[in-house]
Parts: sequence; structure tokens; C-alpha cells
Amino acid sequence: MSEHSAQVLRLEGPLTMQTVGGHLHEGRTRLAAGDLVVDFSAVTGADSAAVALIFDWLRVAAVSGHSLSVRALPDGLRSLASLYGVDALLPPEA
Repeated sequence: MSEHSAQVLRLEGPLTMQTVGGHLHEGRTRLAAGDLVVDFSAVTGADSAAVALIFDWLRVAAVSGHSLSVRALPDGLRSLASLYGVDALLPPEA
């Protein structure tokens, strides 16, 4: 995937159980249409729901034949994924 041909979804603010629902549909819709880079540079906090969101989007990407990559994934989110033993499954950095 060329980052130039991929859409970019820039997430902002907290990415928690209370907020991920608002992002779920947008990511799914964009992935159904093409490759996607998710920019986490403006995310101020994340919990396990953010990990679940990423894996949902990975499933959509696989089904649609598109790729998902991330930019500026927060250290805390990486740490959560590591704690759950799924860090190797995270999408690649763009």
C-alpha cells in the first residue's frame, strides 16, 4: 500500500469505551472503499476498547481486500496490546 493512495482517518481526543462507537462506522466505511491509514497523533488516551476497535477494522480490511496501517500509535495502546499478548497482530506503522 502506498500511503499516498490510502485515505487517512485522524482520530482525536480519548479513544475509550465511551467514544469508540462514534469511530467504528467511519473506519468500516473507509476500509470498504480502500486502504486506510489511521492517525492516532491527536489521541489523548485509550483503553481496551481502542484495541478492540483496531482489530475490528483489521477484520474489515481483510474481508474487503484492503490494508490498514497506523500512524503515531500511542505507547499506552501498544502496552495494552502487549499485555493482552496481541501486539504482534497490530497493523504496521505507516
